[in-house]
Amino acid sequence: MAAATPLMKAHDGLGPLASRFVDVDDLPWKPTPCDGIEMKVLMENPDTGMMTAMFKWAPGSKLTFHEHVEIEQTFVLEGSLVDDEGEVTAGNYVWRPAGSRHEAWAPDGALILSMFLRPNIFLDGENAGVQLK
Repeated sequence: MAAATPLMKAHDGLGPLASRFVDVDDLPWKPTPCDGIEMKVLMENPDTGMMTAMFKWAPGSKLTFHEHVEIEQTFVLEGSLVDDEGEVTAGNYVWRPAGSRHEAWAPDGALILSMFLRPNIFLDGENAGVQLK
């Protein structure tokens, strides 16, 4: 099985069809290429790029201009995310089609759950060409 929860030792030795219960509090936050945004990878498949992750955005942090290579889905748990098309607030959900491009920011900070079929590709600045993993 290629899909896994990185750093979740309790999953070692489970059969291929066993459920993976993830203790999210036990997973570490890790930095992303964008200042002020950290992530916890809940599930990823390195072979396909599929990933589910939580992101913690510091107030005023910004995700630089990027492209969604496949459909991206985001549910906002706390705070809000803003882009040039609008704002998604706590308790609400947004999905973006493959090929869509934008930058996003969290004026007051945010905690979000995002699902990707393939990683985003950054298109601007020092992160240009980097995939979010």
